[in-house]
Amino acid sequence: MTKKTCSIIGIILLLSVLNSCGTHPEEGLLKKYFSALTMNDRMTLSTMAIEPISIDAENWDILNVSEEVIEEFKLAKMDTTERELQKKLTDHVGPVTELDDELWAAKEDLKAARTGAARRSAQQRVNEAQIKFDEERALHSEMQKEVNEAQAAARKEEEIAEFSLGKGNLPNIRTLTGEVFSKAVDIRTEGQAGTKDYRFFLIRYVLEDEILNLTHRGRWIIVKIESIG
Repeated sequence: MTKKTCSIIGIILLLSVLNSCGTHPEEGLLKKYFSALTMNDRMTLSTMAIEPISIDAENWDILNVSEEVIEEFKLAKMDTTERELQKKLTDHVGPVTELDDELWAAKEDLKAARTGAARRSAQQRVNEAQIKFDEERALHSEMQKEVNEAQAAARKEEEIAEFSLGKGNLPNIRTLTGEVFSKAVDIRTEGQAGTKDYRFFLIRYVLEDEILNLTHRGRWIIVKIESIG
C-alpha cells in the first residue's frame, strides 16, 4: 500500500468519525449520562443535565430522535422586553401614589365631617377613591407579575446558554446573537422495575459576539427529562 493511499484512507476514516459525531451527538451524550448513572456519579451528571434525575436502567436503547430544530437566540429581545416592562412599572408608581393620597385625603375629610349630610358626602368620596385606588393597585400588581415573569424567563435562558457554552457569568451574553439547536430523544430503559420510556430534551447554543468577531460554540446538554411510559 502506497503512502498516498494510506493518507487517503486516513482522511476518509477521519471524516467518517467526524461526520458520525456531528450527526449523532445524542448517542455519545446519553452513553456518558447512563454511564454516570451506573457509577452514581452525581457530579458528572450535573455537568450534562440542567436537572439530572436517577433512572433505573440496566440497559437502554434509543427509540427515536426528532428532527433538529434551529431557532434564533432571543435573549437580547427578552432583555429588552424585561427593561421595557420594568420602566412601565416604575412609571406607574406615580399614578398609584396619587390615588393613595386622594384616598387618604377623603378619609381625613370623613373624620372631620360634623353633620350627617357632610359625613354621607365624605363617605361617598371615600368609596369612590377606594375603588379607583384598588383598581390601580391591582393593575400595578399585574404589571409587577409581568416583570417577574420576564425576569425569570430571561434569567433561565441566560443560565441554560451559559451551561451549554461552559462559561458561567459571561458578562455580555445578553448582547450576543446566534442560533439555538434542539432535539428530543426517546429512550427505552430496562431495569429491575421493568421497562420504562423517557424523553430527553437536548439543546446547544452557537452564539456570535459581533463586536469582538468571536464565535462561542456550545455543547449539547440535557435540559429536561420526562417519563413517557
